[in-house]
Amino acid sequence: MARLRLETGHVITDLAAIATHLDPLNIQLHRWPVGNDANLQALLAQASLTDSQKETVLAALDHYFQQLQAEQGYQNRDLIVLNPQVPNLEAMLTKFDKIHTHADDEIRYIIDGEGVFGFVLPDDSQVELTVEAEEYINVPAGTEHWFVLTNTRRIKAVRYFVSTDGWVPEYTDRPIRIQPVTAIA
Repeated sequence: MARLRLETGHVITDLAAIATHLDPLNIQLHRWPVGNDANLQALLAQASLTDSQKETVLAALDHYFQQLQAEQGYQNRDLIVLNPQVPNLEAMLTKFDKIHTHADDEIRYIIDGEGVFGFVLPDDSQVELTVEAEEYINVPAGTEHWFVLTNTRRIKAVRYFVSTDGWVPEYTDRPIRIQPVTAIA
């Protein structure tokens, strides 16, 4: 269940109320069921996946990719699997833990674990959105944001691209004022 934390510390869990707060940024947040396929569930339960297993997961969820291709012209997708056993995890994450923008939309479909997107709103306030399994998020191009893992330190996310070139972070040098969120048990 998505959770939006405001700078005041207030937490919002109602999806419609979260959408209202994020509406000025045109962020899309939806629930996309993963389904009950036993093979898919077994793969999602594993900490790490081989390239072949990643392709199996992607194929099982490609109906969403086909929808994005038809409606918005997305051309590619991949599956990122992060957990404490990933070599150089911290170095990889430091590319995204500062406020930045992208030339293209950043789209992730979280299929396991959780992560936190932080956003700078038009009034200059900052919020943090924790996204979990079965949540789809589209962060429009040019949106000031950052991304961190929660203290669970694991996530599996399908990323959708028009072009991977547009996902290069462009740092704004704006400081993050909101204190980092931690996972809620």
